[in-house]
Amino acid sequence: MPKIRKVLIANRGEIAVRVIRTCRDSGILTVAVYSEADETAPHVQLADESAFIGRAPSSESYLNIGAIIQAAKETGSDAIHPGYGFLSENAEFAQTCIDHQIIFIGPSPAAIELMGDKTRARKAVEEAGIPTPPGSPDALNTSEEAGKVAAEIGFPVLIKAAAGGGGKGMRIVHRAEELENNIKAARSEAKSAFGDDRVYIEKYFESPRHIEVQIVADHEGKVLHFFERECSIQRRHQKVIEEAPCSFITAGLRNELTAAAVAVAKTCAYTNAGTVEFLVDRDNRFYFLEVNTRLQVEHPVTEMVTGHDLVALQLQIAAEKPLEIRQDDINVSGHAIECRISAEDPAENFMPSTGNVTTHIIPSGPGIRVDAGVREGQDVGIHYDPLISKLIAAGRDRRQAISRMKGALSEYQIAGLKTTIPFCRTVMDHPVFVEARYDTHFISKYFNPEAMGPEDESMNETAAICAALLVHGYEESREPDSESVVTGKGWWTKRMKTNK
Repeated sequence: MPKIRKVLIANRGEIAVRVIRTCRDSGILTVAVYSEADETAPHVQLADESAFIGRAPSSESYLNIGAIIQAAKETGSDAIHPGYGFLSENAEFAQTCIDHQIIFIGPSPAAIELMGDKTRARKAVEEAGIPTPPGSPDALNTSEEAGKVAAEIGFPVLIKAAAGGGGKGMRIVHRAEELENNIKAARSEAKSAFGDDRVYIEKYFESPRHIEVQIVADHEGKVLHFFERECSIQRRHQKVIEEAPCSFITAGLRNELTAAAVAVAKTCAYTNAGTVEFLVDRDNRFYFLEVNTRLQVEHPVTEMVTGHDLVALQLQIAAEKPLEIRQDDINVSGHAIECRISAEDPAENFMPSTGNVTTHIIPSGPGIRVDAGVREGQDVGIHYDPLISKLIAAGRDRRQAISRMKGALSEYQIAGLKTTIPFCRTVMDHPVFVEARYDTHFISKYFNPEAMGPEDESMNETAAICAALLVHGYEESREPDSESVVTGKGWWTKRMKTNK
């Protein structure tokens, strides 16, 4: 049974910080990797060691397999945690880790490859008796073939990339005359994003809910589910607000969804943590979408309602230890909501907003958790995902979780660039969300940027000055603690010294 003493996190931002903290709790040393843009980033300062891997573009750093493997070898790392994004669902990277006797904290290369190919994955789950949306069984070869499939299943249809995800290589088509141009556009985007221009067609559902089931599986074939999350608040097919558990499904549908997710995991001998995603239509019929062969951005809401640390379970499974918990040990208590706080301008179709984070004052209080990967004074540039932090609010029920989230959003202060905080406040107040009647088209149907109102930069600046004065007074009155989560000057300086 392999021993994990040191983990290299092949990622950046909040997920790198998140993994570092669980490794610390588990007595495992950590190595951060960083590009030239991230030399002073929080994940670099928190890790026990750090290694430079290249220039700012991700292709020259966080996607550079050779540089990451070299960093792992030079630092004596036993294992690599890929986080999400970047190389997390790259079968070649997983195999390269194995070839260099480094533990890959994730599923096998074979499972990643199978579930990463959407057409192959559809066939595998169909053979297991799990419903999939009507569509083409294989990648499309010609426009004529596409036209025939679309005519059979009926418009609107969805053109989807056979490889990858995250909304890239995806186009909605409402009329036959729009099909050919949209296929070309989807192919081009898929080629650029994934190096694979294959696309296929699925039926497009008008008012679906996006539900996903968290699964964890060990090397002995034991697969457990950690219930479901709803991820229907999306922009450009990418999630922005998630919650657990799902508020509308019946106990019967929940049992069907979780059983299907476990069955999907068994079709590919899945190990470690993963997520099985489904669409649920207006008649409560569900369809398999895909498997995310990694930890999800929204995993904290599951942790908050089940009480289980998913990263700790990942480490345990990677060390080939069997899961000690049983399905009956996993229960849902209360409700949790996550808002992704990103450097984007909701008033301008969520376009990225770059700049220096001149103020970053995070909220606190009962049931509030903030997973942040950006600190005050740090630049948010063009090279990486604009996620600043994840704000999670948990309560005894959904109503209290919403109330706590609203309070936390009102406390959260970020200045220097536009963020999604005003958008998230608008959603929390909207009756369709409050009454849990929303679907994946919430933004297009209900979001009015003018009603959101502008971010009040002057208020942010005033709050920043007041907070700075309070922090200064607090720091003057105590000796900094190396384990403190306060990002005041004294703590930060001490962590930098221990890191270097």
